[in-house]
Amino acid sequence: MTAQPKINPNLDRHVWALDREIVLSRVINAPRAKVFEAWTKVEHLIHWFGPAGFTIENIESDIRVGGVWRFVMVAPDGTRYDSRKVFLEIVAPELIVMDHGSDIDDDPSRFRTTITFDEQSDGKTVITLRQLHPTKEQRKATIGFGAVEFGYQTLDKLATYVDENLT
Repeated sequence: MTAQPKINPNLDRHVWALDREIVLSRVINAPRAKVFEAWTKVEHLIHWFGPAGFTIENIESDIRVGGVWRFVMVAPDGTRYDSRKVFLEIVAPELIVMDHGSDIDDDPSRFRTTITFDEQSDGKTVITLRQLHPTKEQRKATIGFGAVEFGYQTLDKLATYVDENLT
């Protein structure tokens, strides 16, 4: 009998581990179809994605399963963050699963993001983002540089954009 290789859960992006997870959630005063549209059409994404004060320069956008969104996030001080999202699963208007990292092939720091869109009985949408980082250390470093605060700023921008442009 052949021994099975051991999976290191700290390096496997397919094994969900709470010690590598960051979760953000927000209620948005709009139907989930509209919130989902804001996430899946680049003509909307470029106006709200990123923390407060950041802008987006679109390079390539093919938002479908297997597609890629390449963009640059530009910070208020001019710092440029080359980024790439690869879409793994899209179920309208419920779910988006993607890998996010720098705009390089085989980025060792890329992380998996699962976004769910749940509609409340009052028509508002609960959006939940779950990030799975490749290591506990990367999760800690990501939290350390302010990613949770920046994530909530991004969700605030999403809510404002949807309210002003899609409802």
